Amino acid sequence: MSTSSFNLFAFSGKMKILHLSWMAFFITFMVWFNFAPLLQAVKETLGLTTEQVKTLLILNVAITIPARVIVGSLTDKYGPKIVYSALLVLCSVPCFVFAFSENFVQAAIARFALGFIGAGFVIGIRLVSEWFPHNELGTAEGIYGGWGNFGSAAAAFTLPTVALLLGGDEGWRYAMALTGIVSLIFGFIFYFNVSDTPKGSTYFRPANLTAMEVTSKSDFFLLLVMKLPMYAALALLAWKLSPANISMISINATYTLYASLVLLYLYELSQVWKVNKSIFKQPVEEIHQYKFKQVAVLNILYFATFGSELAVVSMLPLFFSETFSLSPVVAGMVAASYAFMNLISRPGGGWISDKCGRKPTLLILTAGLALGYLLMAQITSEWTLWLAVAGAMACSFFVQAGEGAVFATVPLIKRRMTGQIAGMTGAYGNVGAVVYLTVLSFVSYQTFFYVISATAVVGFATLILMEEPKGQMAEINQDGSVTLIDVASQ
Repeated sequence: MSTSSFNLFAFSGKMKILHLSWMAFFITFMVWFNFAPLLQAVKETLGLTTEQVKTLLILNVAITIPARVIVGSLTDKYGPKIVYSALLVLCSVPCFVFAFSENFVQAAIARFALGFIGAGFVIGIRLVSEWFPHNELGTAEGIYGGWGNFGSAAAAFTLPTVALLLGGDEGWRYAMALTGIVSLIFGFIFYFNVSDTPKGSTYFRPANLTAMEVTSKSDFFLLLVMKLPMYAALALLAWKLSPANISMISINATYTLYASLVLLYLYELSQVWKVNKSIFKQPVEEIHQYKFKQVAVLNILYFATFGSELAVVSMLPLFFSETFSLSPVVAGMVAASYAFMNLISRPGGGWISDKCGRKPTLLILTAGLALGYLLMAQITSEWTLWLAVAGAMACSFFVQAGEGAVFATVPLIKRRMTGQIAGMTGAYGNVGAVVYLTVLSFVSYQTFFYVISATAVVGFATLILMEEPKGQMAEINQDGSVTLIDVASQ
């Protein structure tokens, strides 16, 4: 890792890597969320029903859950440079297909495939961790996540204007295609300007790509348990598409999907056993052990933080519109204040984590998250609008700062598996969004906020089990020697 000073205005060494990384993440989110701000135009041009539009929104996030796990593994194996570049280039294709689709089926296939670009986040987590020391890692990861995540807000504010400038009723096609062009070009820029590690450093790779390694028997079973919610969320998505809800697929197709998910879980169970069966015969040396409970705690916290952010960003315009009788445009602008906080909150969470410790920071931010959503549950039409907006922004600070603190900790667990760990934790964020939005379809806005607050309390309780990263982690070089990597100040 680089030992040069942390200068946000520099564009060389590790700072160049940080800036190119958040730019790549920014573009992936801009492409991933280019549909929502142009939704009405797409609906009218393609003659879609409201149910078909809802289906496209579901398909947009459906594949991201397994994609983040897959892309995380590929990153650990092949390196961030190749994987990020390939993702940006390849995902421009379904972006173009969607932009020039002529019917619902074409749009649905393209939107489903585009969900893969939402996995780009986990690649940068590994790349940034290779370049920054532990005492700067939280700040760097926070800037990467916060500034990159702003790509969705940038799309919401710029694409409608771009569509108008580029041409009438069909302008949305060119606006979307433009995001694909940016993704395609930046894929090559990224490839020719980034390296996986600083010169002279080793890029540690996992021994296995098919499943995550664990280092104890109890962790083996905990890993299997933590896999279940991801499959459950995918089953929930299948249920949403079934005749019981929006009827996009038949009942037979629904049962086929359920059966496929069961088979996939059993297959993954076999791969986890194949990779880890040796721990039942011979204990792993203490120097090479890591505690999977650290990963499990971070998964639950990201479920509550990023999961709630995705869900709340989706419903907040409608919430403000109905509560304060605002026009859709004004409600959208007011609700955007929640997302705008990403620019400061997520880097802030990482910075606080660097200065005050990982666990204490997470405890404070998770408590604030629970109280923040408890506050939002109290918002009614009797509140003044500015006070409601202030409450939403205060809540969003704890949500997004919590996300920054989570990923300030992820790279400190096991370096060679950072992509896999980030992929699983990131996937839990999408699982949270699916669960929360499903809950919202059955309950009032107030109850929705209470549910998120309750899950934050659960996250706070699990944090008691987390251990503050300390000392060093050990990684094995190709020649068999051991490298010790600092995870905390001595």
